[in-house]
Amino acid sequence: MKTLPVGLRLYRGLSGSFEPFARLFLFRRASKGKEDRTRLGERRGESTRGRPAGHLVWLHGASVGEVLSLLPIVEELTKQDVSVIVTSGTVTSAQILEHRLPPGALHQFVPLDLPRYADRFLQHWRPDLILFAESELWPNLLLEAKRKKIPILLVNARMSERSFRRWQRFGRVPKHLLSLFDICLAQTQSDAERLLRLGAPRVWVTGNLKFDSIAPPAPPLKLSALKALVGNRPVWLAASTHEGEDEAVLTTHANLSAYFPDLLTLIVPRHPERGKSIAALATRAGLRASLRSAGLVPDSATDVYIADTIGELGLFFRLAPIVFMGGSLIPHGGQNPIEPVKLGAALVHGPHVQNFADIYAVLGKSGGAISILEPDMLTDTVGHLFDHPAEIRQMAKAAGEAINQLGGAVDKTMAAIAPFLVRMHLDARR
Repeated sequence: MKTLPVGLRLYRGLSGSFEPFARLFLFRRASKGKEDRTRLGERRGESTRGRPAGHLVWLHGASVGEVLSLLPIVEELTKQDVSVIVTSGTVTSAQILEHRLPPGALHQFVPLDLPRYADRFLQHWRPDLILFAESELWPNLLLEAKRKKIPILLVNARMSERSFRRWQRFGRVPKHLLSLFDICLAQTQSDAERLLRLGAPRVWVTGNLKFDSIAPPAPPLKLSALKALVGNRPVWLAASTHEGEDEAVLTTHANLSAYFPDLLTLIVPRHPERGKSIAALATRAGLRASLRSAGLVPDSATDVYIADTIGELGLFFRLAPIVFMGGSLIPHGGQNPIEPVKLGAALVHGPHVQNFADIYAVLGKSGGAISILEPDMLTDTVGHLFDHPAEIRQMAKAAGEAINQLGGAVDKTMAAIAPFLVRMHLDARR
């Protein structure tokens, strides 16, 4: 392996010296709900599960959005007599993957990026191929994998202008890290150019896996029960809301209820633990709110139904023809709108969508989404759509067609992976 740049040598030394404090660090995170207390060993590279026999591919995504974009790749790999381990770093992503991974795939929490933890993880799982998603560049994991001569690909890679400028400050470090990848598969030409300028030796443009993402499932019995409860009531959904947005959603309900007396507003907060505080806001606004986590259902007396649970967005996207995507009325950067589009919703969003700027630009150009500049515009926009059901259908159709035309990244990514899978099978026969 090449001599490490000074920055990487410092990083390895400092990260190694952090190990005596890692347990306390993890316990403190667990006390705040940021770690699964029963699985802290996985964050140290330990596992209570054995490695599956045969070939194993390791895929890693940071959080919910990244791992969901990897699911079509996981599906394809498990069809090819390959076991898959998917890692992520958040409790929410683990809870969602528990219900979404296909047979032949399992989830583990990614170890903290400390040298011994990285080595322990790789010694246990011994992957034949590694796929990191988007912009995950964990030095110790990458260096240990390369030392073990495991092929590594960066898939669905992205490098924003802001991240590019930040990486430029670290001298030779980004070039060395990117050289550890056998191939970088970029989302766009702009991402590819930035990766090349940082020193990535081999970059292909394969598109954005999120455009090929699988619509979230919905248990048929639960969906039928909810549809029966909702009946013919006008219903809309505020999905993945963040603190500072729920007030606008509740105000919209209060304003529109004068025109639509049976209106039902669904709120699915991005962080389910906020459910009770949203219910308190609704009560102070004179609205009747019900919490799904309390086992309640949206009966005829419910104004606002708060689905403060994990992994059930598929249910609520199927109930609501109008979806407001959260994280966009505050400077958060927006949430991925592709899942509601694939389930036939008309989209409304705020101005802060830089995390998914390319997707929202496509939806806006197609007429499949409406952008509002401020919270006060939410009432007029949702009310207008309720008054024009044909426009809802037209928006949903336009958005679906636009997203479908941008698909194909899964096929291109699998084509790039194919030579590594062939080599893996050939090596096993020698």
